[in-house]
Amino acid sequence: MASIDDKKFLERLGERVRVRREARGLTQQQLGDLCGLHRTFIGSVERGERNISVLNLRRLATVLRVKPAELL
Repeated sequence: MASIDDKKFLERLGERVRVRREARGLTQQQLGDLCGLHRTFIGSVERGERNISVLNLRRLATVLRVKPAELL
């Protein structure tokens, strides 16, 4: 089970994904399609419910046109 610090980290990561997605004018569905990920996966990342893999982080960063470190 994730600690409180882990949960807060994932929530902040999700917030950064959401902010950048909205800045690009993308819906969760559109971002998911461009990344090859399901819309519900994107939503759960943005809510901080998912501990995503490094490869999925790279996919999101590529589509959002940021470095993966900017999402972390």
